[in-house]
Amino acid sequence: MWYEKSVFYQIYPIGFCGAPTSNDGVYQNRIKKVIDWISHIKETGCDAVYFSPIFDSDNHGYDTRDYKNIDCRLGNNEDFKEVCRALHENGIKVVLDGVFNHVGRGFWAFKDVQEKKWDSPYKDWFHISFDGNSNYNDGFWYEGWEGHFELVKLNLRNPAVVSYLLECVDFWKNEFDIDGLRLDVAYCLDQDFLRTLRSHCNSLKEDFVLIGELLHGDYNQFVSDDKLHSCTNYECYKGLYSSMNSLNMFEIVHSLLRQFGPDNWCLYRGKHLLCFVDNHDVTRVADILTDKNHLPLIYGVLFGMPGVPCVYYGSEWGALGKKQDGDHALRPCFEKPEFSELTAFISKLAKAHKESKALCFGSFKSVVLTNKQAIFERKCDDERVLVAVNIENAPYTAHFDACCGTAVDLITGEAHDFGGGSELPPYSVQYWKMER
Repeated sequence: MWYEKSVFYQIYPIGFCGAPTSNDGVYQNRIKKVIDWISHIKETGCDAVYFSPIFDSDNHGYDTRDYKNIDCRLGNNEDFKEVCRALHENGIKVVLDGVFNHVGRGFWAFKDVQEKKWDSPYKDWFHISFDGNSNYNDGFWYEGWEGHFELVKLNLRNPAVVSYLLECVDFWKNEFDIDGLRLDVAYCLDQDFLRTLRSHCNSLKEDFVLIGELLHGDYNQFVSDDKLHSCTNYECYKGLYSSMNSLNMFEIVHSLLRQFGPDNWCLYRGKHLLCFVDNHDVTRVADILTDKNHLPLIYGVLFGMPGVPCVYYGSEWGALGKKQDGDHALRPCFEKPEFSELTAFISKLAKAHKESKALCFGSFKSVVLTNKQAIFERKCDDERVLVAVNIENAPYTAHFDACCGTAVDLITGEAHDFGGGSELPPYSVQYWKMER
């Protein structure tokens, strides 16, 4: 599947394009800005773009008004069709955010219920009680997502709702030729709905991928042959930055062994989870790391560990943004992309990842582990890669059985000799491809 060998680039369109945070109803073609960034996206090494919500909404995109129209603050369907065409012509896949758990209060079917109450044919599209009232004095109570009543929860047990959402997916595929969906709050979605969606999408397009937003718990409940192909790996997201900040590489390696290790009890071996160091919901990685020398190293681990790496726009050059400062800080508009030393390094990591069968598909085994150093093995068929990381500001000599005397660093292309131990320079990451 194309997804398993990809490197993703995440764009939050409303912020990326500098659109108003509340829908002003004014059409402006801002989304074509993405076309100007295509060369940068390719130069960074990414070959798939995941767009956060792009359809007509009340405010931030997750409060959908109309699933069949691009938000006017970004442009219209023809504008976005041009963007998707340009991305595809440059070999870049397109994945959209499918927000199917809830809609905004401006959603056309909910507005019909507000107007007609009991007489609305859409009253069963939501979880409504006419024996109560809402915070907005609608004359009826309804269920909002996790207490957020600006987000009206859809009734995914209603066949009419399911049929409508599948119709929208068909529309996106036919209009924009999308290659997959990232499902918002997938942990809230009805599992029968997920099975129906998977079966439907299997018939739409070869290798149409479904990626779910999952936070904690057992990802196998949602990622399976009849539901999602993949999900967000929040366990390792936390382990990545926490290991760096606490100088404790045991944390991230423990998570990776638990998920992908050689023991029979490991949870997700063979699955390709979406991995990241930040996104539109969390503090930027350049702000969360206490030692800025760890910034390239955390990406080194990200691209070397099992999973599909995802880079959040701006973070590839070290953009800052703290969650406590609000969504605007996390989802800014940049005038133009930057190509820094960090970007160049990520580009090398992406190239190494995509060209290595072991890094895309290989098993995981811990070889050397201390508080400040880790060497782990990725192996697929006859290809064996050792990922070596030293987060300390001092050299470290690792002694282990390399089963081979020489290797090539996939990042730099330099030869490496393991005779008498292997020295890891301060603040370094290396991908050693072992010579046969």
